[in-house]
Amino acid sequence: KPDRGCGNDVPVCDPARSGSSLRSISGSSISPREAKTPRVVELLRKAMEWQSLMDSGQITSQADIARREGITRARVSQVMGLLRLAPEHRARILAMPITARRPAITERILRPKTVVADRGSAASSDS
Repeated sequence: KPDRGCGNDVPVCDPARSGSSLRSISGSSISPREAKTPRVVELLRKAMEWQSLMDSGQITSQADIARREGITRARVSQVMGLLRLAPEHRARILAMPITARRPAITERILRPKTVVADRGSAASSDS
């Protein structure tokens, strides 16, 4: 029987024979992820920076931020929403370690938490 390129005794297929894009397990086409700051930490820091610029008067509105950053006003609003998290939650996010794998907490997961915080503060201000 002719060899089809992926024999049982070979741990990795030969791409020249099987069409696989992997060269080898330790080859250059597979690289380990680089350790980096979680995206949610970067976004919270950016929101804090934007808020300080607005407080100082250097920027007058979220629309100005959107134009300056080249993003939509809706995205600026989403990122600024992270500032509505409780201070202890913001502190925990900022303390997240640099990691090579995906963090358990993302900005998208936190969005509903800020909406609940808004409703809670609106209900308490009505009484």
